[in-house]
Amino acid sequence: MHKHDTGTTAAQVRTGHRLGVDLAAVTAFAALTALGARVQVRLPFTPVPVTGQVFAVLLAGTVLGWRLGFISQVQYLAAGAAGLPVFAHGGGPAALLGPTGGYLVGFPLAAAVVGTLYGRVGSRRWLAFPACLSGVAVIYIFGAAWYAIWTAAIGGAVALPVVLTQSVFPFVPVDAAKALLVAAAAPWLRRWLPLG
Repeated sequence: MHKHDTGTTAAQVRTGHRLGVDLAAVTAFAALTALGARVQVRLPFTPVPVTGQVFAVLLAGTVLGWRLGFISQVQYLAAGAAGLPVFAHGGGPAALLGPTGGYLVGFPLAAAVVGTLYGRVGSRRWLAFPACLSGVAVIYIFGAAWYAIWTAAIGGAVALPVVLTQSVFPFVPVDAAKALLVAAAAPWLRRWLPLG
């Protein structure tokens, strides 16, 4: 009986430790995404800045896996929605309704998509880059769709070429570079941080 109790306690300790590690990792990647929002390059022809957020989202998916990656970005959105200034345009519900709201909402799904696809890469490392690009595509779909709605709401042009020129095209080269960097770094990081 005593041995059984000890085994159960040990299992509970391991479970508790695992949950603690997962929570710390999720919070760390939510914080990394917030830090990425502070890295900004403003462009004169669009209210959407170039930021480091996409890098953090892709990294969350590859390193944490789809489930924890998704949760980390939900935690990030929750912090911003609660009013913490973690978005590129500050914090609070108003920031989610601004020009970059669609990108933000796409972050959790993008992390989940990247995590799912990256988990199937295995020894075919060359597939890591397309997996990361898939996450970028998810962010663009949400971002461009909301940007078109936001632009129409403020009385701006809603022609598709204009929307894409202001919400997608300028960001493709830098986001592709981020995807390539994450794809190269993820295997090394996963060896040191066996999560997800």
